[in-house]
Amino acid sequence: MMRVGVLEVRLELPGVHSLKEKRGIVKGLIERIRHRFEVAAAEVDQLDRWDGAGLGFAAVGNEVAVVQSRLQKVASYIETDCEGIMVDYRVEIIA
Repeated sequence: MMRVGVLEVRLELPGVHSLKEKRGIVKGLIERIRHRFEVAAAEVDQLDRWDGAGLGFAAVGNEVAVVQSRLQKVASYIETDCEGIMVDYRVEIIA
């Protein structure tokens, strides 16, 4: 049976002073995560704010534990290797 998991992350980006600078940071982070964890990723919220970002990630697998573990690893990676501050995150298993 297919399992789908979603991770929503809200970031604060202190020290960022333009949308161009923000998009460079977010784009690089999303690309690193896509390749490292094999998840779908996009900026999904706070698109017009230069000092924050809402990111969404999705993973598919055949076991809930595997999908949840992958998304937790993404959240941990963001917490330790991101130029921003992770303010909040939520993991949800859909199917």
